[in-house]
Amino acid sequence: MADRPKILAFAGSLRKDSFNKKLVKIAIKGAQDAGADVTYIDLKDYPLPVYDQEIEDSQGLPENALKIKKLMLEHDGFLISCPEYNSSMTAAFKNLIDWASRPANADEVYLCCFIDKVVALLSASPGQLGGLRGLVHARAMFSNIFSIVLPQQKSISQANQAFDESGNLKDNKQQTEVMNIGKKLTQFLIKQKN
Repeated sequence: MADRPKILAFAGSLRKDSFNKKLVKIAIKGAQDAGADVTYIDLKDYPLPVYDQEIEDSQGLPENALKIKKLMLEHDGFLISCPEYNSSMTAAFKNLIDWASRPANADEVYLCCFIDKVVALLSASPGQLGGLRGLVHARAMFSNIFSIVLPQQKSISQANQAFDESGNLKDNKQQTEVMNIGKKLTQFLIKQKN
């Protein structure tokens, strides 16, 4: 396909051995198999100060916020695996969204890097719900900033026991379901382009 959908993929975690980093990489395989070009980023490579309007007013957007915004604008959709902290999103993930939501210049359309972007959500947690409560907040946030959130999502509970040494899920059914999230996102984007 000449015009392959472009997907930006990341986990809302900073930890090196994050379950959610492993999970999103499985979904990436499904997206690539279905025909998408996927860019994976690690939030650890884009450190940002806690959002503070005084920093924005005096210095503008931090360099890493501008890099993230550029990547978001260049991609058609986002594949995101969100850890759950205290029944909600992680601070690192929410902070990234807060900075990216800010206009880089006076001519920029507010929320431009989120409008009509298609989002697929995943989560993994050692708990029994697999991070599901955090996805409720992520889904609501993206819906309110004009993104399209796919109804399909997947949460992996007991994530501390769910992955093998190579980063795949031990349960073949779960592995397929996670790959299918990436596939569904790709298929939706292909239909949208046609």
